Amino acid sequence: MSLQLCDGFEGGLGWTEPGFLARTSHALGVGGAVLVFDPVDVPGIDERIRALGEPEAVVQLLDRHERDSAAVAARLGVPHLRMELGAHGERGRLIRIVWNRVWKEVAFWEPERRVLVVADALGTVGYFTAADEAIGVHPLLRLRPPRGLGELEPEHILCGHGAGVHGAAAAASLREALATSRRRLPRALASGLRRKS
Repeated sequence: MSLQLCDGFEGGLGWTEPGFLARTSHALGVGGAVLVFDPVDVPGIDERIRALGEPEAVVQLLDRHERDSAAVAARLGVPHLRMELGAHGERGRLIRIVWNRVWKEVAFWEPERRVLVVADALGTVGYFTAADEAIGVHPLLRLRPPRGLGELEPEHILCGHGAGVHGAAAAASLREALATSRRRLPRALASGLRRKS
């Protein structure tokens, strides 16, 4: 699998697996250490992660996003944390998005640089977004979007499927995605079907 970089900014980087799902992973330097989120393993990624600083943990944000978390954590010599930060809570905080029998997901919020890392609740690839959306709510969450995220003012939104949204547009794009989630559901589904075919 080739390495396709995205979401590069001071202290952060992302990489995407090519293909329809566009599984995207991130490494974020926070407080002198590096947290890795929902990684897909690709050649050369260890060096990219270590260039940001000393790895401290691999964090899995979604119950079904095992991906290559255990393998990457073992190779980096750090713990694999499932939907919790453990001793690394001073690096940021987790926000519960969905928590039921079939779907457990948290987001990571780093307030100093206003970085929001989300696994599946938000995405930028075609099957998440209506034609005019920069970022969209997951199709299965559109009827009950994670409105609590609207209280945040992110400058960087890093999502588990597709390149993120950065800069002044990030917070406005998030608010719009949450506010129009239900109304745009038919358009998002139609857009996803068109891009899949």
